[in-house]
Amino acid sequence: MTVDVILEDGRWSSLGLDEMAQRAALATLTHLDLDPNAFEISVLACDDARIATLNGDFRDKPDPTNVLSWPSAERAAAVEGATPNAPDPAQETELGDIAIAYDTCLREAEAAGRPMADHVTHLVVHGVLHLLGYDHERDLDATLMEGLEVEILGKLGLPDPY
Repeated sequence: MTVDVILEDGRWSSLGLDEMAQRAALATLTHLDLDPNAFEISVLACDDARIATLNGDFRDKPDPTNVLSWPSAERAAAVEGATPNAPDPAQETELGDIAIAYDTCLREAEAAGRPMADHVTHLVVHGVLHLLGYDHERDLDATLMEGLEVEILGKLGLPDPY
């Protein structure tokens, strides 16, 4: 599996985001019975100012957020609560891009009393699931996605974030 991490904010260096993102993406794809060696993901490690710009440009919400994702293809299920369409590695190898903001992640981790590494791992799993068509806009979709996050994080030895 190729996870290409672009460090735009140097504070991410001390956290070991490269390894963390690789581990989270590998766990997510493996859990969903997808061959991790068949896919690529890009992760932009930025700050609140950059993610606020991206959030404004792409979602008309010019405020910082913890994580954003841009899937390379539409994979969402038409039926609420159904499993999204799995990517076909023979047709597509790029799953998409994720951006994650240091400042917001740190604030959220501190507010929740969780280690930053645990919170960031959760957000990378969350972002990868978005790239795979999972979402949390509709109730049954949110239940499916959050359940997967808990299962994946459990396999990584991390507690339920919800």
